[in-house]
This record gives sequence, C-alpha cells and structure tokens, in this order.
Amino acid sequence: MAQPVVLGDMLMCSFGAAPSSISVLPANRTMAMNKPMANIMDNKPMMNIMPFGVCMSLSNPTTASLTAAALGVLTPGPCIPVTPAPWAPGSPTAQVANFPALNSTSKCNCVYGGVISVSVPTAVTVTIP
Repeated sequence: MAQPVVLGDMLMCSFGAAPSSISVLPANRTMAMNKPMANIMDNKPMMNIMPFGVCMSLSNPTTASLTAAALGVLTPGPCIPVTPAPWAPGSPTAQVANFPALNSTSKCNCVYGGVISVSVPTAVTVTIP
C-alpha cells in the first residue's frame, strides 16, 4: 500500500538539482490529512509541478546550448518541467475527481528525459492501493 499524494508533498526529478513540492488545487474536493488530494491529471507544469532548480539533461535546449558554449563542460540550465502525460500508474481503485488518485509510487515523465517521483509523502497515516 502507498500513501496518497497531497498538497505540499515533496517531489524530485532525476535530472533536477533541487526538490520541489506539488501544488494541488482544492477543486478535486477530496481531502487527506486536511490537505487536498492529487489525482493523475495533476501534472501541469508551473501549476502542479514546480521547477527543480536547474536541469542537467542535455535534452533540455537551454542546458545543451549552455554546455556547447562552455566547450562541452556540462552547464545546467534553468528547469522548466514539460510533462504532457499524466502521472502513472495511479491508484487502481481509489478515485479523486473521477480520475485515479495519485499515490506515492506513481511517476511522471518530463520530455527532457527526467522522471519525477514523490520523495516525501506527508499523508503517512492514510494508505491507498
């Protein structure tokens, strides 16, 4: 069993330099630990998923151009997540606003190659599949 993802849970990207937190709007109207719960569609960059400091992926055009300008020395650029696909897999049985609930084992892929995961879930007294 995993924990539900709620407002303020810490996220980490495999190519990011710093953690970030998820922002969940109360529009889903489902709460856990007195915080709004997320569903798999809470994947919007700069609304739900905030930047992770700098991006170390050479697939990121800014990082690639900065690295080229530094004669091949990896020079991270600013992180702006690009996450067009929803989180996967989500909870197989729990629903939040007619979509699968987001649990702490779900992942979200960035188009620049990073894998975003939940590093610190805070609703530790609640479990969902």
